[in-house]
Amino acid sequence: MPEAPISASPPLGPTLGPTLSLPIAGMTCAACAGRVQRALGKVPGIAEATVNLATERAELHGTAPLPDLVAAVERAGYAVPEARVELGIGGMTCATCALRVEKALTKVPGVLAASVNLATETASVRMLAGTEEAALAAAIARAGYSVRAAETTEAETAAQGGRERRDLILAALLTAPFLAGMVGMAFGADWMPHPYLQLALAIPVQFWLGARFYRAGWAALRAGTGNMDLLVALGTSAAFGLSVWMLARHGEHAAHHLYFEASATVILFILLGKWLEARARRATGAAIRALLELRPRTARRLDARGAEEEVPAIALAIGDRVVVRPGERIPADGLVLEGRAGVDESALTGESRAVEKEPGATVSTGTIALDGRLVVEARAVGGETVLARVAALVAAAQASRAPVQKLVDRVSAVFVPVVIGIAALTLLGWLLAGVGAEVAVLRAVAVLVIACPCALGLATPAAIMAGTGAAARAGILVRDAEAIERAQGVTLVAFDKTGTLTEGRPRLAAAHGADQATALRLAAALQAGSEHPLARAVLAAAGPDLPPVQDFRALPGRGVAGRVAGRALLLGSPRALAESAADPGPLAAAAEAESAQGRTLAWLVETAPSLRVLALLAFEDAEKPGAAAAIAGLRALGVKAAMISGDSSAAAGAVAARLGLDDVAAEVLPDGKAARIQAWQQAGERVAMVGDGVNDAPALAAADLGIAMGTGTDVAIQAAAITLLRGDPALVPAALDITRRTLGKIRQNLGWAFGYNLVGLPLAAAGLLSPPIAGAAMALSSVSVLANALLLSRWKPEGMR
Repeated sequence: MPEAPISASPPLGPTLGPTLSLPIAGMTCAACAGRVQRALGKVPGIAEATVNLATERAELHGTAPLPDLVAAVERAGYAVPEARVELGIGGMTCATCALRVEKALTKVPGVLAASVNLATETASVRMLAGTEEAALAAAIARAGYSVRAAETTEAETAAQGGRERRDLILAALLTAPFLAGMVGMAFGADWMPHPYLQLALAIPVQFWLGARFYRAGWAALRAGTGNMDLLVALGTSAAFGLSVWMLARHGEHAAHHLYFEASATVILFILLGKWLEARARRATGAAIRALLELRPRTARRLDARGAEEEVPAIALAIGDRVVVRPGERIPADGLVLEGRAGVDESALTGESRAVEKEPGATVSTGTIALDGRLVVEARAVGGETVLARVAALVAAAQASRAPVQKLVDRVSAVFVPVVIGIAALTLLGWLLAGVGAEVAVLRAVAVLVIACPCALGLATPAAIMAGTGAAARAGILVRDAEAIERAQGVTLVAFDKTGTLTEGRPRLAAAHGADQATALRLAAALQAGSEHPLARAVLAAAGPDLPPVQDFRALPGRGVAGRVAGRALLLGSPRALAESAADPGPLAAAAEAESAQGRTLAWLVETAPSLRVLALLAFEDAEKPGAAAAIAGLRALGVKAAMISGDSSAAAGAVAARLGLDDVAAEVLPDGKAARIQAWQQAGERVAMVGDGVNDAPALAAADLGIAMGTGTDVAIQAAAITLLRGDPALVPAALDITRRTLGKIRQNLGWAFGYNLVGLPLAAAGLLSPPIAGAAMALSSVSVLANALLLSRWKPEGMR
């Protein structure tokens, strides 16, 4: 791809420069190329567009926002291939750094979007396929930072932690005489070291242990920006330089005019803050590490002869058979072929009880076989397992940016220049006030030191990491930070009935008709091979050896029809009965009685050679144990609960009455669920829809917040803003609770970070804070934000506390 310059435009995103080669996917002929060329040519700012079918690329001349070009191609019916990459960023110390890296990445040709997370020190980049990662690394380097592996190993993390601890210990030892002298001053004693010993102690602290601040500050200056390190370097250098100047002028007699203790203790407190901050960051990322540590390293694979061989788990392939003994973790997602065992799935789904597994059941990587030997056929391995997808989803959520972060970005962009300006005004003001150069410099130093944009940069990502991590441990997957904000305003939760509030495994409760046995066999024959829950209930009651069906057809939302033993039959809902115009006759009273008990009705109607009702089938589907608790939990949060069902009004009303629902929409066809959601929205409600993530996809998309309740399938994970890994409706109020708590922590953290600077800067400028106290307060601000966020890690749903 040509290295065409792209200029960043904050309102519009990345912008196309004079020329760009844009990859196009989906073209099959010259007509396709012409369609894409015309679509691109209509984008404002494009002077010329040429599409080459052979190379599947568009050569563009002009200036236009890159997202607009991608949208034009998609509207034409084609796609622009994209790629995503995660980069580790070294050298970031504050929100200004993160913003600088983000801006540098968005200027790279081909980059569609970039998001930088200060808490994880990573950048997530969405770009055109073919964009060179080397160009990303070069842009980061020009901004004054470095690229490292996105996932550091435990050894690297331990080594880095060891270096930080070593620097902190050395700084504490070298600064201890200064701290003793400061304590002595409080008691009127002169315990401060000899002036030349002060210099000897301060030099290694300033220029060896504090070298990181000079390096990072200089890199920021070269990139034309500023960061926290620049403020620290300027402030401590001013205090150190003033002390050296006084010592050179007055020698030993300058003892009471030296401020080596100010520069040294500021560096000590900042190193202490950095060390505590790094420990807290590692704690916030514990959720992903805990998930990935569930993967066993080895597996017992069965060879062609049926003998066991121990192999690395990463060597497993789809179709391999593996043996899992009691107490061992399952090494791959798969299907149980032999054996029975209770399986502990708590680490993955939050389910506290063992789940019984037998032949035909599915199992997931990382879960534990408790009391039996299983033979499992691998169906998904490596990155395709539920465990890997959950870990990836949690990582993506933790790296996402909340909409509230935009305010932080705007502040960070001007923060350092403003602080330097305030420090300069403080210096000038105190000089004009006649306090002397020493006092004026110290008060300007205090301003530089106390200004800490670190807390601003950590406020949002730290809370998101802790909150989404705690949710994941309970089996609640939050897709991104935007979902956290969208969940706040929910006033009504709409549940799909079958499989969500009920078990989804209905049984045939009653059959009414003149010849019930024959009617049941005819109904079962119509539904042979169907996976519908009601069909399975009929088939289970009718038994084997069913007659064949001809001319079968499904009637969406109504039932099925076909010909069995020469008779044209319809098996369907009360709506299907009404549309057939058949008279239920004496069965009408039975239907009314069954509906009053909340049972689902199905009518068997013969449509030819004569039109008559043969039988009435009544099904019941027990409510899930957590259904009533879910409704009560929502009510405790001040949220109303409603149900959408295809059942009759009487059947749906009976369920609603038992559970205490606020509203119910009955006799709703699958394609009418989205319309019902919109009706609630038009009535002023902010609606969360709870469904299975497959059949309810339109309703999930129409809702203000989609919550997929499933078993962690691909579709369920991708369909909604929040996915519940186990089918417990009680997780719905828990999901709203943790998202509310997370946003609350974000607001608390931002309030602390902004309030700290609003209070600290004036106090420092007024001379009410010395540089050492300012340094300690600065370190405390970041640690306080992280500690506040980590309180979320202790959260558990009501039933798990």
